Amino acid sequence: MKSDLAPVNKRSNCPISYTMDFLGNKWTVLILRDIIFNQKNSFREFLDSDEKIASNILSSKLSLLEANGFLLKKVSAFDKKKFLYYLTEKAIDMLPIIIEILIWGTKYNPDNCLEKVQKEVAKNKTLVIRKYTEILRSQLAKA
Repeated sequence: MKSDLAPVNKRSNCPISYTMDFLGNKWTVLILRDIIFNQKNSFREFLDSDEKIASNILSSKLSLLEANGFLLKKVSAFDKKKFLYYLTEKAIDMLPIIIEILIWGTKYNPDNCLEKVQKEVAKNKTLVIRKYTEILRSQLAKA
């Protein structure tokens, strides 16, 4: 049985297949969403998301993201028992994909918890990607 901590299992040389091997479940994308748009970066904050991820699944997904170079895990400067998670450049490069998922989801789901971001995207997607990329890179630099 494949361990969740193993590198992403590349099923073929197809870049779409590789991306889906990584993004293949909702929890991975929702953790990225929470870091990008909801400024969450601790285990407790992720647990408190509306989707109610189980703590064992969250732990596994965070470890998987870290092991595959998408997250940087740091001890909090304020609480040595608390870890904080930051997107790496590899994960920040996924921002345009996350934005496209947001656009598609907004089109087909009238309930929108990211309405403010969606309105910004509708006005100027490129500017929004640049804005969040700068924010995330700044957080990574300070980590």
